[in-house]
Amino acid sequence: MAKLLSIARSSGDDLRAQVRFCPETGQIWLHEHRMLLVHAEAQGLLRKELIDSLGMDRARGLLTRMGYASGLRDAELACTRAEHCNDIEAFMTGPRLHTLEGIVRVTPVRLELDRAAARFYGEFLWENSWEGQWHRHHYGIHSEPVCWTQIGYACGYSSAFMGRPILYKEVECAGMGHDNCRIIGKPVEEWDDAAEHTRYFRPESIADQLIELQTQVVQLRSTIADADADKLPDDMIGISAAFRAAYGLLERAARTHVTVLLLGETGVGKERFARALHEMGPRRGRAFVAVNCAAIPGDLVEAELFGAEKGAYTGALVSRPGRFERADGGCIFLDEIGDLPLSAQGKLLRVLQEGEIERLGGLQPRKVNVRVIAATNGELHRMVKTGSFRADLYYRLNGFQVTIPPLRERSEDIALLAKSFLAKYSAVHAKKLRGFTDKAKRALLSYPWPGNIRELQNMVERGVILAPSGARIEVEHLFSPCAGEQARELGLDRGGSLDLQSGNSIQALCESVLGGSATLDQIEALLIETAVDKARGNLSAAARTLGLTRAQLAYRLKQLQVEGEADAAVDGQPSSAVRGPL
Repeated sequence: MAKLLSIARSSGDDLRAQVRFCPETGQIWLHEHRMLLVHAEAQGLLRKELIDSLGMDRARGLLTRMGYASGLRDAELACTRAEHCNDIEAFMTGPRLHTLEGIVRVTPVRLELDRAAARFYGEFLWENSWEGQWHRHHYGIHSEPVCWTQIGYACGYSSAFMGRPILYKEVECAGMGHDNCRIIGKPVEEWDDAAEHTRYFRPESIADQLIELQTQVVQLRSTIADADADKLPDDMIGISAAFRAAYGLLERAARTHVTVLLLGETGVGKERFARALHEMGPRRGRAFVAVNCAAIPGDLVEAELFGAEKGAYTGALVSRPGRFERADGGCIFLDEIGDLPLSAQGKLLRVLQEGEIERLGGLQPRKVNVRVIAATNGELHRMVKTGSFRADLYYRLNGFQVTIPPLRERSEDIALLAKSFLAKYSAVHAKKLRGFTDKAKRALLSYPWPGNIRELQNMVERGVILAPSGARIEVEHLFSPCAGEQARELGLDRGGSLDLQSGNSIQALCESVLGGSATLDQIEALLIETAVDKARGNLSAAARTLGLTRAQLAYRLKQLQVEGEADAAVDGQPSSAVRGPL
């Protein structure tokens, strides 16, 4: 037992170092998970209201499942620690977290576990149980154990850690009049009355009789939401106002045969919009041909789009149809239309006006019935002014314009898109993941997304590949320094957002030194002074922050003090040595 207590104390110190408070944003972080600090009295009153409204049995089930879910989350942190310590030390993360979170003081009495052999037995003493104390305060001494949330936590945590169902029973409880609580846990099959206790872990309809009047309203809202959602193709995801406005225009255009021009930054999903337009329109049963005009060499564009006759150019051994002929009766999507050569622009205008094409090297016009959907990330009206794009073609294409918003203007859609990509790439890479950590979600929402949906898609796939199977995707799985880019700091800034701009400040600091506005010695002195101030004069702590030993920091401080006194003697001014004891 003494060894267990020693392990518990050492793990507690390590866990406290992973708790971060951010008073500016009102957030508390434990490793990658956001935490809450709430009043025990308010929590006790909420618990009482649940019991009074739902009854003792239903409330017990709800609170037990809530604790179970909390235990599962904390087990993730314990499993990451298991890579660097033995099973006993890693397991004690949960009891220390329960203590650190102010739920109950946990003291191990007996703990035997072997994950490889699937063997487990745990006995713990609970002191100062908030749940037992508040239940006794509201209802007096109870005939049965009442620390339901805490029991749920212990079961969820131990089951996730062991990889098999572990059931705890409270054999003593403060709510029953005992001085403290005591629990015993072992595999569920080793309990004779396991069924009586495990039934509380199964979700059930809560207080049906109390919410009967609300059921119809909830169902109606759900029906309306489902009806709206059904309008979207599977690969079109979004609920934001900006997305809905663009999609609304697309729906109106789909019912006609008008030529549509899609505008938007790179990666916003212009081809997805084009395919959705085709699938919603009257030509959905015919061909959809996508062409990236920027990817075709200039001397081959006309042959690719309009076809070529045999001998039209060197290597044309047979006649072949172009993309427009292949799309006859359907739709053709011309992406990056601004990169189309002027010669091809003239032929495209003829297709739009006359509905006919002429193969390269051919003399016979061919009728085609094709709906044209064009897209660009450039400003065609500026290209018209410079002469690189035909004005008549621009006005012909610009009859119905749909601007697709960038992802930074669709913040409500980021979580939906990320979830969709997670499901897709988890299946592609045959991995089962549990979603994103709280910090990773915050990072996804605060990132500016210069590459838009394409960047998000690639980032989520990277996260799926890097995250361990069965775990959650963390910030470092998503973001990483790219080749040629400055390293990114993946913390939260003072505003509570992901700080990806630290490279700019580092660059500015380098420029100030190279530009002569500051010297390297001045930067070093400022860095040391700031570290010492932040450590409140504790040189050992300051040295750890700077990655130095205490002796190395003391030597540098001494040097700075000597240099400061020498400068003061020359200038006739009092010295300003770095603060902090030597």
